[in-house]
Amino acid sequence: MAEYIKSDRDVTYGGDVIFTADEVVKGIKMANEALLRLNDSTKEFDINIFEVLGMRNLSGLVGEYVGKCLLRVSGGKLSPNLHQDGYPDLLLTNSDETKHYYNSLYSVKGGKVYPVSKDFFSPYKYGGIEVKASCGNTPSAKKVPKPLIGEQRVSLITGFDWKAHHRHTNHLMAILWDFIDENPTIVAAFYHDGLVEDDWGRLIEPKEEGGRTTSVSIMRSVGVKKMCRNWIAVIDDDAYIDKLSNKRWIGYRVGRERNLSLF
Repeated sequence: MAEYIKSDRDVTYGGDVIFTADEVVKGIKMANEALLRLNDSTKEFDINIFEVLGMRNLSGLVGEYVGKCLLRVSGGKLSPNLHQDGYPDLLLTNSDETKHYYNSLYSVKGGKVYPVSKDFFSPYKYGGIEVKASCGNTPSAKKVPKPLIGEQRVSLITGFDWKAHHRHTNHLMAILWDFIDENPTIVAAFYHDGLVEDDWGRLIEPKEEGGRTTSVSIMRSVGVKKMCRNWIAVIDDDAYIDKLSNKRWIGYRVGRERNLSLF
């Protein structure tokens, strides 16, 4: 089981602590375990679920797993966005007022939860935390053969960023992951509660003749640096500690005192 070096930062929203670094690590470890179990269970049927998904869908799945696991450790301070296209992912329910409002936005029939309308979930009135994952960028295949799904990428990573469907994402839990022992593993978590539109690149709209199906904005380098300087947890592995010490990212080697997670 991977161990993590933690910062002394909390995940906050409007001055309220939503997660401690310990709780973030607990959620990360839970997600790692869930991904490992997914891999093991599908291999029983000679299926490599990660190859079936492909890298883009797999990265989305990693983000979903982390989000679900963070909900489980949030103690009710966050609740899931009930619309598949809603924003943000984890909705603020950390007070009687926000809980009452959230509970008024859905009905339950036959054990299933039905949101009243997408309008209430995109955006959600009281805000919340968006979760996004990235496995980093590697050189073009013309320069270096692309790593296969399941192969560790850390030595090849030249950069990383996160993508959104708009430029309004401001409270972001950003995840960096890699394959370790052929299993997707979270290697770092970053959080910032003050992103602005200029941290995101121009919005690329879908072409009329087809191609991209949704709009997308890629985080600019200034935004990536802001995220990295607000790191919450980094895997206790020199390969990743060295990589992230680059001045474009965290800018120093974390964990000189090796503050390991006890979870």
